[in-house]
Amino acid sequence: MATKDYYNVLGIDKSASKDDIKKAFYKLAAKYHPDKKGGDEAKFKEVNEAYQTLSDEKKRKEYDTYGQTFNGQGPMGGAGGFGGFGGFNQSDFGDMQFDFGDLGDIFGDMFSGGTHGGSRQKRGRDISLEIDVPFTEAIFGTERNVLLSKVSTCKTCSGSGAKVGTKLKSCTTCNGQGKLHEVKKTFMGNFQSVRTCDICRGTGKVPEEKCHDCKGHGVVNSREEVNIAIPAGISNGEMIRMTQMGEAVAGGTTGDLYVKINVTPHKVWKREGNDLSIVHEIKLTDALLGVKHIIDGLDGKIEIDIPAGAATGEVLRVRARGVPHLHEKSRRGDVLVKLHINMPKKLSRKAMEFIEGLQNEGL
Repeated sequence: MATKDYYNVLGIDKSASKDDIKKAFYKLAAKYHPDKKGGDEAKFKEVNEAYQTLSDEKKRKEYDTYGQTFNGQGPMGGAGGFGGFGGFNQSDFGDMQFDFGDLGDIFGDMFSGGTHGGSRQKRGRDISLEIDVPFTEAIFGTERNVLLSKVSTCKTCSGSGAKVGTKLKSCTTCNGQGKLHEVKKTFMGNFQSVRTCDICRGTGKVPEEKCHDCKGHGVVNSREEVNIAIPAGISNGEMIRMTQMGEAVAGGTTGDLYVKINVTPHKVWKREGNDLSIVHEIKLTDALLGVKHIIDGLDGKIEIDIPAGAATGEVLRVRARGVPHLHEKSRRGDVLVKLHINMPKKLSRKAMEFIEGLQNEGL
């Protein structure tokens, strides 16, 4: 089997950090998602497979060392499916002809727990999408309803594949064991492997009569409206993971739904961590004498006290009127009001005389 270069799939270096891996995955998942125009399902699956391996420290270490992971994910390392175990290749055996592809499958079974009768449970495809959210809604939280086209568990039979009112019977293919034992003969001897029965999907049971809606598969193509709760304080580019809201798979667990949030910038307000900042313009006389001003906050009016002698660039802080903390809604950041003094471009004669008087006073 050919080795897959997961780093190349994600377009990253082997020294990439967890954040680099995550960013690369989100970007490519959004690009190749099958539900998007121009999407590529094969590429999406390949990107997801690479991410599942490299985002897990244990799997990544195994992959970097052996060219595969030992839970059934990841390709065999080396040429001909045998290079990861001693560096052999077909030329080392002269004119002898062997099926090295079969050997790769055997070693894959061995290190995925196949020789012990185990098998990795199937998992449905993850789905990713992006949502644009106005600045204010991202600060205080909101909801969105999204219509998704995906593979879902059949509601008629609850995923069993059996017609309502009928029973399940023992699978004759695997004799109700849910597993099939296979023996492969090689020049190294006989190898026994165990794999999940494709007929009963590892359950050991099959329908006496198949469900009319899903034809016995337990899953159907459907359009489902999903409610997405966008928490207060979420930042631009953050992802919301909705467990088991992705695509279903017969005899396995449902994948996840990943929602990337794109926050639309505000014309006036800026976000600085959990604080909200605004540039507030004041007159020269306000800065000299001091005054109270009312500004429009995102959640109501805010009163600020501009002290006498205020300067351009001075920052006034209003406590607990900023961004709610993402994991502690009762706490909020502050509002930062950055003062900017509008200097008059033209002065009347009276104003000029007054300023000259101040100058004579040494002010």
